[in-house]
Amino acid sequence: MRIKLVAGVAICAALVLVAGAAARPLDGGPNDGGPGFGNGHPRGGPGHGRGAWFNDVCDPNGSGPSDAVCGALVVTDANGDPLASPSPPATAYGPAQFHGAYNLPTTSASAPTIAIVDAYDDPNAESDLGVYDAQYGLPACTTANGCFRKVSQTGTTRYPRSNSGWALEISLDVQTAHEICQNCKILLVEASSSSMTNLGSAVNEAVRLGATVVSNSYGGGESSSDASYDSAYFNHQGVAITVSSGDSGYGVEYPAASRYVTAVGGTTLNLGSGNTYGSESAWSSGGSGCSRYDAKPSWQTDTGCTRRTVADVSADADPNTGAAVYDSVPYSGQHGWYQVGGTSLSSPLIAGVYGLAGNATSVVYGSYPYSHTSSLNDVRSGSNGSCSPAYLCTAGNGFDGPTGLGSPNGLGGF
Repeated sequence: MRIKLVAGVAICAALVLVAGAAARPLDGGPNDGGPGFGNGHPRGGPGHGRGAWFNDVCDPNGSGPSDAVCGALVVTDANGDPLASPSPPATAYGPAQFHGAYNLPTTSASAPTIAIVDAYDDPNAESDLGVYDAQYGLPACTTANGCFRKVSQTGTTRYPRSNSGWALEISLDVQTAHEICQNCKILLVEASSSSMTNLGSAVNEAVRLGATVVSNSYGGGESSSDASYDSAYFNHQGVAITVSSGDSGYGVEYPAASRYVTAVGGTTLNLGSGNTYGSESAWSSGGSGCSRYDAKPSWQTDTGCTRRTVADVSADADPNTGAAVYDSVPYSGQHGWYQVGGTSLSSPLIAGVYGLAGNATSVVYGSYPYSHTSSLNDVRSGSNGSCSPAYLCTAGNGFDGPTGLGSPNGLGGF
């Protein structure tokens, strides 16, 4: 997920490599990711020291100033036109790569419920998950077999209007959580809009319905209201709440800054032979830093930040090493397979690891990894900007801002 603040607007995102085919109509409304936002002058690319060009999926000014606006970045050609193919991109990671690199089993002994909280409706979330599962030979996760459930923020089947940008986010989140914990139940809770009030209400509904892990791939600038949001929406002891740290480089966003969540930073994950762990570095666009408002939790002992430090842990987020995602809701006239990165990938990935570990009901907020660092890969290179003290934006030995305590090496850290 990439988050940026534009005139007070919080922007949630995934970084995306599009692959797809024909379009169909979409009830999108503002910020629907339709024609007009899928091309234009792209960013990134080989000329900027990166492997791919990318562009905004949605209009960053499409909603009100208090809303988290979908701001996904789509990988394009040099002209800003989305790339497309009818099958998973060859460079995209799937279940075998993530399980091999992070030394993970495929199922949990307790099979808990992982909730995905996002805004607006993805009308095809369940069927797209079915396409994904068939492609990779994963166990089916459907409403009929009791694995998949979709509700509104009030727990009903009266869903909000659809939105193509958030639908891509939802596909990423749902498919990533399921590929990591393949027998966990998936509960998709769709907020009626992208305001923090509605998204926070969706978090509460997810917990009310029994989720013990909740993934959140959105965020925005910090504010003096964050303490009230903390107590109203994110203070759920015995529930592991993961939040993307952001995709605009050094800087802190909310709700990743909440002391009640696990803030998930981003890495570039390079594979070894046979999908083993090769190397990992801090992703240059992942979020990190020192909160302006949230108090420091007792389990954080770094001395360069008197308040909450972001992030806690990390996982793959670089779009160049991103995940394969299937989404049939059209973007810029296309639908199909995408390659997706950003901390929108790392948050549901870590949520899946919490699901595999099955310890969420006994953990105290995001504290567990801090007493189990030997079960994490210490990411020691890479930076997301310039800052002082340097550890808040540069990876090094032990705890640092961009990668926290590190990435999963088995389940012992969660």
